[in-house]
Amino acid sequence: MEPHHPLIRFFAYEHLPEHLRAVSKEFYDLATWMELSIPENDEMTMALRKLLEAKDCAVRARIIGF
Repeated sequence: MEPHHPLIRFFAYEHLPEHLRAVSKEFYDLATWMELSIPENDEMTMALRKLLEAKDCAVRARIIGF
């Protein structure tokens, strides 16, 4: 089964430079696991939204620290 939740597209990482791709890929992997393992409902969507926020913060932290 392939992930299909609309938020998954925001976890894409292939377009990023290598040093950011390494950070972002971990969040993509977790997001796809969540979608495939947790029933789709409002709480799962909120979990994906919060994970997306965390991913954005981690990528920015990597940019600042570089």
